[in-house]
Amino acid sequence: MAKRSNSNFRSGYERNIAGNLRRRKVQFKYESTKLNWTSDHVYTPDFELANGILVEAKGYLRPTDRSKMVKARDQNPQCDIRFLFANEQNPVKKGSKTTYAMWAEKNGFKWASGIEIPQEWIDEKGTNK
Repeated sequence: MAKRSNSNFRSGYERNIAGNLRRRKVQFKYESTKLNWTSDHVYTPDFELANGILVEAKGYLRPTDRSKMVKARDQNPQCDIRFLFANEQNPVKKGSKTTYAMWAEKNGFKWASGIEIPQEWIDEKGTNK
């Protein structure tokens, strides 16, 4: 699987995740998959693992991101989209008791936190290879 150079990542968080995957010798693609989520909008997941699992890395989960992710998942039920949050305890908006982790669970998304994609995800058979 092709790998991008460090200068092509959209954030330092994504660069750190990619570096972690490389150190662990995990094959992945970066921003290689395109999913329609409306007739005129396309979602590009950050990472695709060799087993087809799609991982979206989020340091900040904006309201528009939350809406887009639910629609992208609903329009592409064959895809297994998961989140890797920089901090799963961040509130979805200022003053909210709902955290990123709580939002993900409520909306049926698997999630993890930090810069390391869980080994279980990497070892999983996958659903959309």
